[in-house]
Amino acid sequence: MPCPNVKECSCPSRSCVNHSKCCECVIKHKNTDSLPFCLFQDNGGDKSVKNYYKKLQERFGS
Repeated sequence: MPCPNVKECSCPSRSCVNHSKCCECVIKHKNTDSLPFCLFQDNGGDKSVKNYYKKLQERFGS
């Protein structure tokens, strides 16, 4: 059952068991040291926290 608080899930992975279940999705990504698509859309296929910081540095400078 989708989360009642989600209006529209932006994740392109519709086959994921956690699609539209934000709490479950965040827990899964926390356990895998990665970020959900909705929080890190410009990931180039690498949703790791390390890549997230790299993208932030590129965007805002160091």
